[in-house]
Amino acid sequence: MRLGVEAALVDGRVVAGDVSVADGRIESVGLAGRGRGIALPGFVDLQVNGFGGVDLLRADTEAVLELGRRLLQQGVTAYQPTLITSPPDETKRALRAIEAARLVGGAGARILGTHLEGPFLSPARAGTHLEELLRQPLAPELPGADALIDELVSRGICVSIGHSAADAAAAHAAFDRGARSVTHLFNAMSQLGPREAGVAGVALVRDDVVLQLIVDGVHLAPEPVLLAWRSGRGRVALVSDSIAAAGCGDGVYTIGGIEVVVADGVARRADGRLAGSARTLADGLRRLVALDIPLEDAVPCVTSIPAGLLGVDAGRLAPGTCADVVVVDDALAVTSVLLEGEPVAEVEV
Repeated sequence: MRLGVEAALVDGRVVAGDVSVADGRIESVGLAGRGRGIALPGFVDLQVNGFGGVDLLRADTEAVLELGRRLLQQGVTAYQPTLITSPPDETKRALRAIEAARLVGGAGARILGTHLEGPFLSPARAGTHLEELLRQPLAPELPGADALIDELVSRGICVSIGHSAADAAAAHAAFDRGARSVTHLFNAMSQLGPREAGVAGVALVRDDVVLQLIVDGVHLAPEPVLLAWRSGRGRVALVSDSIAAAGCGDGVYTIGGIEVVVADGVARRADGRLAGSARTLADGLRRLVALDIPLEDAVPCVTSIPAGLLGVDAGRLAPGTCADVVVVDDALAVTSVLLEGEPVAEVEV
């Protein structure tokens, strides 16, 4: 089957011509013929708390599957369901529902394992997480963190540092032990200063750390986005940090048992603190390009770099790779999506 596109982004290069797929894989690129749009690898989102009215902490298996279908319409072909801090019984129930949905599969974005954003956080950088439910010790500055990082890494679990008030020494120690990423860089963490680098500064200067960023026009000003980009080119991964309100418009929603008000597309708690994002990963890609970052450099931030962090077969478009494909127009709006070579029935343009 041919896609009818005018070009494709193949391993960081724009290749003119059409794309063909067969048996769920990319067959050929650069085929002669006139088409419209550019084919990109399917988007990979490492931090999805909810979407389209579905809160993953409250969702049953069918609701998780529905969320996957709605994400697919936005160009996300693989993702990590993300759970913020909640009572242990609720977290366990949510994990069971997510795993059941992963085993079912179906016509939705693939589940790449669960991102537990809480409860192992520093109370000093809790953000929207309920402090009374926090547990030690994964924030690097807290007692026991080193042993837990060692245990998780030994089991092949990807450790990301965030919601932490660690100083530079503790941050370096965590990364030396095998932590490989930072969760929403600059947000809810110790910052770079003239005499203390904090988690943010250490992450910026280490070549072995993936920098996860929320680029929604709210969590970060343009300057820190560009600072991360210029310091960490090739290791920046955009995340949506989307909540149930994403894709639903303004209103009052619940995430992890916390009331959140979305006004003008911005999600906040009653005390004014940000509470995740109501934007999509596609929106983040457009914002990167609007900062004069070339498309061929920006696309890996939502495809191959997050996929590479988890070591999964996703995020690339080249002959022989999985045919998870997003077609975008000149404005980078998603016009069509394929999952393993099969067209998605409905796409929200």
